Formats: sequence, C-alpha cells, structure tokens
Amino acid sequence: MLRNSINFIIIAVAAIVSAYLFSNAFQNRNQSDNTISVTGLGKKDFVSDLIVWSGSFSRKSFTLKDAYAALDIDRERIKTYLSGKGINASEIVFSAVNFNKDFDFTYNENGSTKQQVFTGFTLTQTVTVQSKDVNKIEEISRQSSELINSGIEFYSNPPEYYYTKLAELKIKMIAEATKDASTRAKSIAENAGAGLGNLKKSDMGVFQITGQNSSEDFSYGGSFNTTAKNKTANITVKLVYQVD
Repeated sequence: MLRNSINFIIIAVAAIVSAYLFSNAFQNRNQSDNTISVTGLGKKDFVSDLIVWSGSFSRKSFTLKDAYAALDIDRERIKTYLSGKGINASEIVFSAVNFNKDFDFTYNENGSTKQQVFTGFTLTQTVTVQSKDVNKIEEISRQSSELINSGIEFYSNPPEYYYTKLAELKIKMIAEATKDASTRAKSIAENAGAGLGNLKKSDMGVFQITGQNSSEDFSYGGSFNTTAKNKTANITVKLVYQVD
C-alpha cells in the first residue's frame, strides 16, 4: 500500500515537471518566433600601399671560403644595383646565409647507393625589399633579369602587396555592414506590418580580402590576398531584432 502511494507521488511529480518544461519551452519558442534575423554587408575596394619583394642568389664552390667570398661579391653588387634604382638602404634586408653540402650518387644494379661523390658547397642568401613606393618596387621586380645578365644567379619571387591602414578600414566596414543590416531589418518589419524592437544579438562574420574583380573563393577562416595590388575587402554582420 505504501509502495503504491510512493509510486503515485513520483508519477504525479514527474507529470508536473514535464508540464512545466513543456510550457517553458513553448513560451521560449514563441519568443524566438518574435524575432527577425538579417545579415548586412560591408564592401570596399582599395589599393595596396605597401609592397614586399624578395629574391635569392646562390654561389657554389668546393670550399666554404671561396663560396662565401663569391656570395659576398654578389651581395655587394645587389646592394649597389638596388641603391642605383633609388631604394633606400633601410628598405633592404639580407637574410642569414644558408648552405648545403652537395653530392652526386651512383647506384648498383639493384638500386642501392654504390658511391657518393662530394661536388661542393652551395650557399644561398635572400634579399627582401619592403617599401611604400609600390609602383617603383613593382617595376624593379620586373627588371630583376638585369642582375642575371650581370652574372648573378638571382631568382626573383612575385611581389606581395599589403595595406597598412587595414584596422581603420575594418572599423568603417563593420559600421557599413551594421547599417546595411539595420536598414534591411526595418524594411522587412515595415513590409510585414510589424514594429522593430530592441536588438537582441549581433555577430560579425569573417574578414575577407580578395583580388579585385577576381574569382577567388571566400575562406571559412578568412581570406587574405597578398598577390593582387588592387583588392576588395568584405565583411558581414548578422543582427537579430525583437519584433513588436
């Protein structure tokens, strides 16, 4: 008898709790239904104001001393060449020298190494130019074959383009995207015959920088194009409003 009473009480409490949870969930659902979610876009075309161009040069010799001596001569010639093009010394940075021991290998009939013959040391160094004179450095990078013609084993890399006022641009674009989202929300509410209430939530999307008029895809973590001088920045802002 006592056991039946206890079971009855447990079932009754469970029913009351379930009814409360269902009622609360229903109310929350209705509250959620009384909101409107919109996404605004901020977009801006801009031109890079900083260029970074680099290239590497190498020398090979049977002795480290001779290889370093030859590389030193090339480095001074590159400095003179870049200075003659109007590049300041403060804009030129040479990396540490990297060196490798080179070998030629011969193999026996079963493919195993039969013999290795030392062929010398290869020393490589990189020179990097960073400047706000984008057009000038861009043109010099195209003329770098002049270094090769002078006898320097020089390999030029494509220039990289950056923008030094990106933080300011991002703030303006967030404001633009927020304004766009707010305008969209007001328009939707008015057309639906409702009033726009308080802002409940806001989320900022990922900052995307792509080449201007390119077919680059946006990245989940954000795109950051460095190969194009002319770029386009995009950012989205999602707003959730209460609807009255």
